[in-house]
Amino acid sequence: MHRPSRRRFRRQSIRRITAAAASITCAVSLAACSGDGGDKTELIWYINPDSGGQDAVAENCSTDDYTVTTQVLPQDAGQQRIQLARRLAAGDPSIDLMSLDPPFTAEFANAGFLAEIPQDVQDRLTEQSFDGATAAATWDGQLVAFPFWSNTQVLWYRKSFVEKAGLDMSQPVTWDQIIDAASDNGGKIGVQANKYEGYSVWINALISGAGGSIIEDADQGADATISIDSQAGETAAGIIEKLASSPAAPADLSVSNEGTAGSTFGSDAGSFLVNWTYIWNNYGDDRLGDDIGYAKYPESVEGEESRPPYGGIGIGVSDSSDDKEDALAAAECLVSPENQGINAEITGNMPASAEGYEYPALADLFPPDLLQLFQDSVDAAAPRSVTPYWSDISSSLQSTWHPPSSVDADTPAKSRSFIDDIIKGGRLL
Repeated sequence: MHRPSRRRFRRQSIRRITAAAASITCAVSLAACSGDGGDKTELIWYINPDSGGQDAVAENCSTDDYTVTTQVLPQDAGQQRIQLARRLAAGDPSIDLMSLDPPFTAEFANAGFLAEIPQDVQDRLTEQSFDGATAAATWDGQLVAFPFWSNTQVLWYRKSFVEKAGLDMSQPVTWDQIIDAASDNGGKIGVQANKYEGYSVWINALISGAGGSIIEDADQGADATISIDSQAGETAAGIIEKLASSPAAPADLSVSNEGTAGSTFGSDAGSFLVNWTYIWNNYGDDRLGDDIGYAKYPESVEGEESRPPYGGIGIGVSDSSDDKEDALAAAECLVSPENQGINAEITGNMPASAEGYEYPALADLFPPDLLQLFQDSVDAAAPRSVTPYWSDISSSLQSTWHPPSSVDADTPAKSRSFIDDIIKGGRLL
């Protein structure tokens, strides 16, 4: 199968980024660009860092009435939340649109920071979007953010390594199987286990794949049931304990993130990697060529379908914006299937809708079976609990499950007690 080169991918991205940069330059001098004496509205969209996709669709959605310009948030999701929350709480009108990580959507909506989306727009977005994307953007029965892209993790593997290990990747594999295969054959497994949100994502996926959950009745807020102390929680702890104590654990396991895990995978010791869809753009052509394979996320329990992590971005409109009507119209444009496809082409962050996957350039950049795997994995994905308390729950998980080498059978019970105390106000993080 012919695969497009990374050079071609970069040329396409550079053309789009250059066009977007021209749009931003124009926005700096609105009077010169608008042709109407400088009355054109500027909508400011606070975006998460990427390789130019959001700038490109911002240009596409600028109109004769308004220009959409971008401001980049910090790389770390937690820092993004802090910066936005402080300014939104102060009623800062300079934020019109914002790219929101799913776990913070409920918190912002519950606090009244997000503008109400008209019901007819909610209906169109719900019909357009994957169920998981809609669920991640919903709070209290209302869609509160515009689903933009939906990310999921798959199991990436080195074909040469699994051939040496004798592992049949045409069948579902378990965490136990890949840890054993890597340990017995000199391989290292790339995961996200630093003390950050990515580690909470991994823990949540392992527990969900074993049939459990971190919390139940999330809509009850502080009165939600903390359900991590369960058989599923013990299964997840056992997987982390096994990897951390095995030869398959990379030396930087306790500080590993998406980037370092990718580097481990691309090294001579690379074997398996759980990571997001953009890995194909980073390693799937020039760097590893035909040696990169992909499969469904590993099973926590043999015979039980895995629940890969769900990630992505929804676009929120600030309730404090002076131009909410224009911002709501711009947001619907930004998440159109075509613009989702353009963003995916440039960034590797895949669309939040099936129609977005039909964007023609994606068929040139990704093998058809990989595009199907991404969509199947989104359908099976385990979102983090939609609750205003997720930030506290995630920080509590990181406090009680880190470092990975400390995890054992007692960890789920310790974390249940800690999380319960935190969200009920009995102690501080």
